[in-house]
Amino acid sequence: MMATLDSDPCLHLFEHPICDTALPERFTFVFYYEPHPLCVRAAEQLQTQYLSAPNWVHNFGLTGQLDGAIGKMFGVLLVRDKHGQIGFLAGFSGKLANCNHLDGFVPPVFDLLDENSFFLQSQLYINRLNTQLEQLQNDPKLSALREQLQRVEQQSEQEIAAHKALMAKDKQQRKIQRLDANGLEPEAQRELTRQLDQRSISQKLKLRDLKLNWQQQIEHISSQLQILEQAVTQLQQQRKTESAALQQKIFEQYQFLNRDQQLKSLAEIFSPLDNPTPPAGAGECAAPKLLHYAFKQGMTPLALAEFWWGASPKSEVRQHKNYYPACMSKCQPILSHMLSGIAVDPNPLIVNTAKGKPLPIVYQDEEMVVVNKPAEFLSVPGKTITDSVQTRIAQLFPQASGPLIVHRLDMSTSGLMVIALNKRAHQRLQRQFIERTVKKRYVALLDGSLAVQQGEISLPLRVDLADRPRQLVCTEHGKHALTYFEVIGIEKGLTRVHLYPHTGRTHQLRVHCAHHLGLNSPIKGDDLYGKKALRLHLHAEQLVLKHPLNGIELTFCVEAEF
Repeated sequence: MMATLDSDPCLHLFEHPICDTALPERFTFVFYYEPHPLCVRAAEQLQTQYLSAPNWVHNFGLTGQLDGAIGKMFGVLLVRDKHGQIGFLAGFSGKLANCNHLDGFVPPVFDLLDENSFFLQSQLYINRLNTQLEQLQNDPKLSALREQLQRVEQQSEQEIAAHKALMAKDKQQRKIQRLDANGLEPEAQRELTRQLDQRSISQKLKLRDLKLNWQQQIEHISSQLQILEQAVTQLQQQRKTESAALQQKIFEQYQFLNRDQQLKSLAEIFSPLDNPTPPAGAGECAAPKLLHYAFKQGMTPLALAEFWWGASPKSEVRQHKNYYPACMSKCQPILSHMLSGIAVDPNPLIVNTAKGKPLPIVYQDEEMVVVNKPAEFLSVPGKTITDSVQTRIAQLFPQASGPLIVHRLDMSTSGLMVIALNKRAHQRLQRQFIERTVKKRYVALLDGSLAVQQGEISLPLRVDLADRPRQLVCTEHGKHALTYFEVIGIEKGLTRVHLYPHTGRTHQLRVHCAHHLGLNSPIKGDDLYGKKALRLHLHAEQLVLKHPLNGIELTFCVEAEF
């Protein structure tokens, strides 16, 4: 068992003295951080004593049994308790081993699974509504009436259309008969006209009766069907109302403390936002659980780190034991409230990492410019940082017109970018990228050794709406993404590869390398899909395209600095 203080079963003591490590001066900026050394020690202690040989059963997928495997995000919170002792709290996101409560881990902010909770009672009621709804929707009479109505409507349309066609044909015949009657005696003409008019009236009356008969049949079936469908609609509306009320009640029950002991519910926290409805799972992540428990017990939070344990999810890229920031959509609003008034590390995401870096020009003429973009350098201005390739080129070439930027590189990716200096060049260059006639080659260093020497990766991608700018592999909503690769060599356990993107999706190369269905080897230094390093080892080293004015094929190549 992990050493704990008798006063609090969730507060863990370090196995070894920590006096050799300085405490953090400020709390972690949880959305982008390097874990504090004491958080690393806490995480390793948790992994060794609790996760490597747990006394509960949960399939993390670490034994090769991936069917039903669920990796988990865990968190450690370095704290000072009311007595001044330094320790740490441990927590997990969501449920673990189908439980909300496990010894040694902080409890949830609100326990949906508590047997006395309104949630279970409400869920039972909603489940009964679902059962009733399913029975009604699967009622054979309902489907039989729908089929009968469809069949009768089709027969009605066919018979009415056939009679109208007959009337049209007879009208033509009557017209001919009237023309032929010009040679008859007046009395005979009048009699023929009377007979023809009577025939026309008879056919119109028959059409009226035909329509009326079918209308009565359709209305009779529709009225029976409407009774059943109204019952379905009423149940659906009742279920919707009950579900919405339950959801709102849940939002109000999730209440989070901050340092000043101020409570705010999920409903209050999200109400001022553009989307006031909290996303699914909000409040169940490890970070808010840990902070809430610390504040509730009068502890002072000092630093936080969250790590992934187990196999990666099918759509996401999560590496076993890697540290990850808190998610933006679910946690950012909650943690903004919880960390109010606490001194936090500066946000590195608003630091201009391009400051002082030159933007080397590889080629230029009156139509276009090719630059070698450094790593950690924006292609276009961001929300808080304006320094970028676009702004630098606009300054260097004040006579340039048009959008300038033809294509982009990720901020962390270095390499070749082509910029148009006028609208005509921009249109012609951009068309080449749209039509995929531009040949692009990237070089990358991957963490690990690849067993295959070349091949292709086809994994559709979309943005992770809950954690932008991360991308997900998604067969349902993702966009087609195709990458060719070839191994160049192995260097000290790292694999150098050439990557040839056929499509240009956001983070395509990074996800295709890191995902377990891709190369399963993240690019070295990838802070989103692998492990952070001094830089992302991904470089756009070659571009082959046609000059926008004369159409001559141009090849540009700049070797990577790694």
